Amino acid sequence: MSHVLLNAAIDDFVEYINSVRQLSENTVKSYSFDLSRLKEFLGDDAPLASISTEDLNFCIAHLSSEGKSSATVNRFIAAVRTLFFYCRKFDYIKKNPALEIKTVRIPKYVPAFLSQDEVNKLCKQPELKELLWEKRDKAIFESFYSTGCRVSELISIKVSDLEYDGHSTVVHGKGGKDRRVYFEKDAIASIKDYLADRKDRFSKEGIKDQSGMLFVNQQGGALTSGGVRYILSRYTGKDGTNRHISPHALRHTFATIMLSNGADIRVVQKFLGHASISTTQRYTHLTMQQLIKTYMNSHPHAK
Repeated sequence: MSHVLLNAAIDDFVEYINSVRQLSENTVKSYSFDLSRLKEFLGDDAPLASISTEDLNFCIAHLSSEGKSSATVNRFIAAVRTLFFYCRKFDYIKKNPALEIKTVRIPKYVPAFLSQDEVNKLCKQPELKELLWEKRDKAIFESFYSTGCRVSELISIKVSDLEYDGHSTVVHGKGGKDRRVYFEKDAIASIKDYLADRKDRFSKEGIKDQSGMLFVNQQGGALTSGGVRYILSRYTGKDGTNRHISPHALRHTFATIMLSNGADIRVVQKFLGHASISTTQRYTHLTMQQLIKTYMNSHPHAK
């Protein structure tokens, strides 16, 4: 099959991971985007068998020259490796040129997170500012902080998914893995207030509430991840706390505070839905920094 062109091989591969492997929609989109860059660099009509390791390294170097982050470059490399592994497995090619390409080193970073006081301040913002929809927005913030959910997981929760009087639910996480997340008393109370307010509001305004989703927009449609980011940006921008944060920062905050308060790292790993403990371990750097800071501020000799 040496006559196969790059464009055709990518189309076959995307169909395979979508239909046969049944990877998540986001994963398929990610692969498709990165492989579209490969086509951009090498050309749609590049014969698959003619692509060399040097060609792939050229693509990687080009991404770096564009100022792409190490994580973005490594994601591209992972997509290319998976494509050529597929092509070799199904005899599109006789030799895999991606075997020798190397990932780039990712500098260690400290994930953004909020202190306990900052979280409390954020959760009070909807009541203080009344920027959008007070009760819904408070319920979103409390739910993020209580569950450690990714934004994609939070917006996928249905009202009917809530179990044990709203104390927990099962979310569909990365890699198709389900896990149970929990709502503490403040989150439960805010969700109940929001649902009652939503029922009353939609009834008065004649809006049909048919989506069944827990979090909806003001027209009754399911809230999108972009919608959640917009809501958060309003309350953390100049009209709110004046410290812009992402939904993922609230997930980081959940992990950091759990570990700071003595939770076992493997328990936190399960709460977050991390496949590898090494992903969770980066939060231990944060808790260690907090311990050092507390020591330096509290010990008389340290002062």
